[in-house]
Amino acid sequence: MENSIEKKRVWQGLSMLMIILTAFFIIKIYSEIKKTSMLGESDVPATISFTGHGEVKAVPDIASINFTILKDAKSVKEAQDSVAVIEKKTLEFLKTSGVEDKDIKTENASAYPKYEYSRTMCPQAPTYPGVVSPNYDCGGKQIINGYEASESITVKVRKTEDAGKIMQGLGSIGVSNLNGPNFSIDNEDGLKAQARKKAIDDAKAKAEVLAKDLGVHLVKITSFTEGGGGFPIMYAKADMMATSAVAPSAPAELPKGENTISSDVTISYEIR
Repeated sequence: MENSIEKKRVWQGLSMLMIILTAFFIIKIYSEIKKTSMLGESDVPATISFTGHGEVKAVPDIASINFTILKDAKSVKEAQDSVAVIEKKTLEFLKTSGVEDKDIKTENASAYPKYEYSRTMCPQAPTYPGVVSPNYDCGGKQIINGYEASESITVKVRKTEDAGKIMQGLGSIGVSNLNGPNFSIDNEDGLKAQARKKAIDDAKAKAEVLAKDLGVHLVKITSFTEGGGGFPIMYAKADMMATSAVAPSAPAELPKGENTISSDVTISYEIR
């Protein structure tokens, strides 16, 4: 009787141990499965980034022209006076062409000496009686042989269709290094804002489509960056150079094309 009771207790103990071990292994296996299913999760929210691009096109409303007045003379004053004569003619011409004072800017004015190397030839002593060797260079120095004065001016032409005629007139006055016109947009801020808005809408649209495909929810924006700075990526330009007193003729009208203002943005979202 006592043996049967003892055996019963032993079986009960073994059964309880088996139940405990089974529960332990079930919990262990469930824990491992959960870890696997949640692989990559952490306290840091999951994020995803999207890029967007936007462009706005506009016809340039400004033509920039730059040139130099360059003169040589025996003295600084004479060189500066010669520059002043051409400058006066230039300013009178620009004003009669409808260019306002605020759109004429002196970028640089300078005057500096011009040098040349003066070589001294020294006779060599006779090597043999009655025979004199040729003269040889025994040194020299830099000497000033004149002065050069210059003035660089930039002109902003608001009536762009007159840019060609203005360049023709400047060339006939006798300026040097005549460059342009560079066509641009006077106030790009509004266009940059439009391009940025398009880029943001583009990125948001991509985010919504991909979130739906992945089966996740966009919670909030975590970061935003803009690249490209909204600068024009294309512009029409006609160049002409005048290195002598008279420049080659420019056409009366120059094609100004179309500028493109662009913006590229990156938006990052927290997802769940």
